[in-house]
Formats: sequence, C-alpha cells, structure tokens
Amino acid sequence: MIKQILFIITLLITFGVFAYSVKRLWGFFKLTKPAYPIKNIGARISHTLNVAFGQTKIFRKPVIGLMHALVFWGFLVITLGSIEMVVDGVSGLDRAFAFTGWFYDVVIASGDVFALLILIFIKLFSIRRMFLKVKRFSGVEMTPKANWDAQLSLFFIGFLMVSLICFNMGYVSSHPNGYEGVYPVSAALVNLFGWDFSWLQEPGWWVHILLIFTFANYLPYSKHFHVFLSIPNVFLANLEPITKYPNLESITREVKLMLDPEAAYDENAEVARFGVKDVEDVSWKNYMDSLSCTQCGRCTDVCPANITGKLLSPRKIFVDLRKRMDEKGPLAIAGKEDNKSLLRDYISEEEIWACTTCNACAQECPIDISHPNLIMDMRRYLVMEESAAPTGLNMMFANIENNGAPWQFSPEDRMKWAE
Repeated sequence: MIKQILFIITLLITFGVFAYSVKRLWGFFKLTKPAYPIKNIGARISHTLNVAFGQTKIFRKPVIGLMHALVFWGFLVITLGSIEMVVDGVSGLDRAFAFTGWFYDVVIASGDVFALLILIFIKLFSIRRMFLKVKRFSGVEMTPKANWDAQLSLFFIGFLMVSLICFNMGYVSSHPNGYEGVYPVSAALVNLFGWDFSWLQEPGWWVHILLIFTFANYLPYSKHFHVFLSIPNVFLANLEPITKYPNLESITREVKLMLDPEAAYDENAEVARFGVKDVEDVSWKNYMDSLSCTQCGRCTDVCPANITGKLLSPRKIFVDLRKRMDEKGPLAIAGKEDNKSLLRDYISEEEIWACTTCNACAQECPIDISHPNLIMDMRRYLVMEESAAPTGLNMMFANIENNGAPWQFSPEDRMKWAE
C-alpha cells in the first residue's frame, strides 16, 4: 500500500510538471498562424505507417538506419511494458497484462531482447558522437549545449535499458519455480552469473519508472522532443508535392479585390504582413517542425548551397526558429517586445537567398520537415514588405513591370533576336 501511495504521488507530480510544459508550448502555438487544412486521413495514416513506423527515409543510410530503426521499434515494444508498470504501480497488481497469454510472452521477450540491443546501439551512437568526426554533426548551430543535450539523452536511454534488464533479472531470480512472460536475455544473464539477483527487482522497478518520468519531462526542452513529436509531425505533414509552394492568402485576397470591382473592401480588416519576419508570422506547422527536428543534419548534408560553402544550413533554420520562439514567446504572451526578429537577428538574408529551392532537404528529412517553405516565406517578406531583393532580382522585377518580360528591352523588340 505504501508503494502504491508513493507511486501515485510521483505520477501526479510527473503529470503536473508535464502539463506545465504542454501549457507553455500551447501558449507559443497560439502565437502562430494557421497552416493548410488536415484532410485525407486515410492517406495520412498510410504515409505515417510508411515513413514514421516503417522508417523508410532512415534506411537511406543503411547501417545507421537499421540501428536507429531497431531502437525506434524497440522503444515501441518497451513502451507497452512501461505502461504495464504504471498500471501495476497504481493498482498494486503484479504483471497486470499477463492475462493476454501468448501475446504477453511475445511482447515481454521482444522487450527483453530489444533492451540489450538498444543499450549496445546507444553506446555506439555515443562513441560515434564523441570520437568520430561526422561532418553533419558539426556547424554553427551545433553548439556545445546541443552536443551535451544529445549525450545526456543517450545517457538517459542507456540507463533506462540497464534498469529494465536489472528489474527483469530480479524478477526472474525471485520466481525460481516459474514466472509470467519470457525473458531470453535476463534469464540467460542470471544463469550465466549463477547469483541471486532477486534484490534487484524492487530497486530496478523504481529506477526504471523514475527515469521514465524524469526523461519525459526533460524531453520538451531537448532536441530529443522528437521522441514524442516525430510520428504526429509525419501524420500532419503536407501531402502536396514538396515543390508546390502555397499562395499567400493575403495576396490572393488582394488580387480578387482588384479583379472584382463590386467586391466590398473591409476597411477595418487587420493589415496582414506578407511573408515571415518573426515567430508570430510562421504557421503552427513551421513551429511544430522546429520542435520535432532531430537535428540529425541529413538536410544540411545534402544541401547544395551548404556543400558549396555558402552560409545556408537547413537544419539551422529550424534550430533558430525554436530558439527564437523560446526567447520571444514569453515576451509576446506578456505583451512585450524585444526589438529583435527571427529574420536578420537569427537568420541572415545571405542564408535565405542561398537556397536553390531544390527541396533536397525536404526530400531527405526523416520526419517530413519542409525547410524551403519557411525560407520562401522569409524571402516573400523581404521582397514584398521591404523591397529588399538582391539587385539581379530587382532588375528582373522592374523589367516584368515595364516590359512584360524578364529581359531589358521593350515588347516591340521581342522578335529581333530571330532576325
């Protein structure tokens, strides 16, 4: 009974802290603009099963992709066991899901094997980050804090697996005459050492649960928030072709007013900003992309602008968006300003004009983030609000306005080239 009370108190504290984080993020989302409508649920489910659960984009790097996919699938299986541990803690039962029979045996056995595999792979990931100079793990956005965050998250995951295996070993040792479930790894370790590990059962259970609760409340402030958001982000992705850029509603509305003399113009309507200057101009999906970003660097790794030495890093665009929202969000909610903006203070004009809009980054992103859409919206702001396009583009705009074509000669002279 004491264990139940302590667990329920711990669970309520965990939910309370997590609810605070969700409320904070919800306040930030309320600052953003609408995105596209969420339709075609069947197509979205199919896309999510393929990209998120099937990890198809991850396998473009086969070795690392397989390791990451096994970690992901292992987490899904182990989560079922963690849910059972929560149910046991609240109800006071032991192995509450054992009634499912053979399915329970499969889940528990898979989780036991996955725990060992994940522990090995996490250690390899950590060594790779610490000692191998992987180019896509570098860049101005990959600060010491970002690398520290990655290592801390790997530490959490590693110890989650250690505590789970210790708990399973303790459970196997405590039931020499038979137990619920199948534990191929834990039972083998007990037999290998030949010791009595029953004392590990209770500490292993508590350590595993407390690590889960702590990690869950750390994630909203970490780059590993994708543990929660990657699947929803894929489900909510824009299913239109990645090269199709949406029209600005404000521009569409203005054009319709110009083409329809009888249309009523609302003088009290709020003047819309064209494009994106700061976080309050981005869509909710842009902000969700920034929270979901794994900072894996696959986008930057294939970016032709970055490869040729230009400043643009697609990953940095969304890292900066998240940083800016963390800074501006609380001020905006309080009705204050800081005289800074996402554009120029975080992302330079040189970066956004370096983009070739080839969409290699969006094609490569394992969770379907669309980098060029945000870049194009920042360009739209510069061109339509500040007329701050590069000289070559301004010349082309002037030619289109004056000559009806991008070239610098009058319409009457268009066919002279053929003479």
